[in-house]
Amino acid sequence: MWSENKTRVDQIIVSLSQPHVRPIVRGKAGKPTEFGAKLSVSYVDHYVFLHRLSWENFNESQALKAQVKNFKETYGCYPESVHVDKIYRTRENLAWCKERGIRLSRLSLGRPPKNRSTELKKQAQEDESFRNAIEGKFGFIKVKNCNV
Repeated sequence: MWSENKTRVDQIIVSLSQPHVRPIVRGKAGKPTEFGAKLSVSYVDHYVFLHRLSWENFNESQALKAQVKNFKETYGCYPESVHVDKIYRTRENLAWCKERGIRLSRLSLGRPPKNRSTELKKQAQEDESFRNAIEGKFGFIKVKNCNV
């Protein structure tokens, strides 16, 4: 680094016991950097399907279309709804899902309406409880010495 006048190393080893582990800058509050692989998964009928695992940083929102298409190939139809993180709710993904009659979970983009109906609030709560199942799977996987 000194001889080439660089301040960055792309494939730095941060752990001798796990040289494949890379730091990923996520920009989250409290923990701007995370270690370990990034996953892109789907959860269908109490099963978790791994779509992508990478030790490098990637934008999950770009995987939505491929995962939904994979669902259609497997089950013969599009899902009624897709329960996603906020990062997936891009204008492009919203439009693509709307064309196919797929409801994306989470609140819509932009400023929330002043008077949201109780039906929309109830739907948002149901969506969030469904998402808790997949987050619970992530928590289970991250536990040390997990005997899966």
